[in-house]
Amino acid sequence: MDGRAATRSRLPLIALALVPVMFQAAIVATRHVRLALVPRFGALFKLGFVAASALTHWSIYGGLLLAFALTLRPGREPLITAMTRRLHGAIPDELATYTRRVTIAWCCFFAAQLATSITLFVFAPLVVWSFFVNILDIPLVLGMFAAEYVVRLHCLRDPPRHSLSAILTMITDVRKTRSGTAGLP
Repeated sequence: MDGRAATRSRLPLIALALVPVMFQAAIVATRHVRLALVPRFGALFKLGFVAASALTHWSIYGGLLLAFALTLRPGREPLITAMTRRLHGAIPDELATYTRRVTIAWCCFFAAQLATSITLFVFAPLVVWSFFVNILDIPLVLGMFAAEYVVRLHCLRDPPRHSLSAILTMITDVRKTRSGTAGLP
């Protein structure tokens, strides 16, 4: 393995190692957390809860971004393309191009969610960050699904249609196959 390939294979680990550094920088930069001024247990408990919530949110979106983005590397099949092939078998080139672009769009969405969350955590009042993470998160994800559906109907000549149950069955089948329980009740 040459030096460039070795570096590329370590990029996901390097990205994950940056999460604690970003979190520490957010704690230092924010005006909302003053450990030296508030040594009470209750304040520390709140800080721990907020930190756990922030790390969870950032880990989820960072992990999704990483999982989707890694499939966009040369020689790999984009994640949405692979899911579409699993649902429909052979797909036309038009649909393969579209699903690659959808994978890119989801990467952009995950990156925007992550960047917005970190920015609000560092620069906005804690209540604003909390509203974004706890209230707006699911509607934004649903909005992304709806926007993609509208774009699909507009851009593709014969857009594939599938039910939510078909998608969930496909995901369940993939999980069973990977865990070695395929064919078991």
